[in-house]
Amino acid sequence: MKLTNFLMAFTCFGFSVTVFAQDTNLDALVTDRPDATEASSTVGKGILQFETGGLYESFEANSVQTEAYTFNTMLVRYGILDNVELRLGWDFVEGITTVNGTKLDNITSGLSPLLLGMKIDIAEENGAMPEIALIGHVFPVFSASADYRPEYTGIDFRLSLSHTLSEKSSLGYNIGAQWGDDSPEAAAIYTLAYGYSFTEKFGAYVELYGDLPEDSAANHFWDAGFTYLVNNDLQLDTYFGTSITQGQDLLVGLGFSYRVRKK
Repeated sequence: MKLTNFLMAFTCFGFSVTVFAQDTNLDALVTDRPDATEASSTVGKGILQFETGGLYESFEANSVQTEAYTFNTMLVRYGILDNVELRLGWDFVEGITTVNGTKLDNITSGLSPLLLGMKIDIAEENGAMPEIALIGHVFPVFSASADYRPEYTGIDFRLSLSHTLSEKSSLGYNIGAQWGDDSPEAAAIYTLAYGYSFTEKFGAYVELYGDLPEDSAANHFWDAGFTYLVNNDLQLDTYFGTSITQGQDLLVGLGFSYRVRKK
C-alpha cells in the first residue's frame, strides 16, 4: 500500500463522520491523541469517547527498510465515575521489510496486544499546582496475533500533569514506567508537550517523548501536529515526527475523536 493512498483513505474516513456530530452543551472534548502525552483529565461519568486513526512509520539501516502501517488505533474511554474512566484499545498493524530495494514476501500483519486500563483524576489545577491524573494499563500476551505476540505481558503506569500557561497555551507532561514486550527490563517513560490554540477550533502542538530502559540505550523522539474541533463532540487531527536517536526515520498519521453524550 502506498503512503499517499493510506493517508487519503483515513482523511476521507475522518471527514465522513462529521455528519454524525451533534450540538452539545458540554465543553469541548479533551482527547489523549494525537500526541504521546496522555491528558490529565477523565471523560466524565457516563461519557463514552472513541479516539482512532492511522499512522505510518519507517526506518532504514544497512540497506534494510522496515515500514509499519497501523490501522484503526482505537482507544475507547468510558467514565464510570466523575473522576474515573475505563480504557480499552486495540490496533491492527501491517509490517513490510525491504532489503536493497527488494520487498520481502514475509509481510507481518495482525492485532497488537489489547490495552486494558484505567485513568483516575487526582488533583485539579490550582495556581502552581498542576492538574494530575494517574493512568495504568496492562497488555495481555494472549490478546495479540501471532506476528505481534510479545514474550511478556506488558504493563505501564504514568502520572499525567498539565499547566494552563495562558488563554491560548498549555503544557502537558507524563512521567512513569513500563514493562513487557520482548524484554523483562523496566523502562522509565516521559513526555513533554506544548499546545497552542490559534482559534477556538484550530490548535497545534509540539512534543518530546521517549523511554529509558534499565540495561539498553535510551530512545528519544519528537513530533508535532494540528487539531481541528469540528464541534464540541468531534475533533480531527494530523501529525508527523521522527526519532532523535536511531529507530524511526518518519512518523505520519491522522485521525479523529468522537464523544457520545449521556442521554
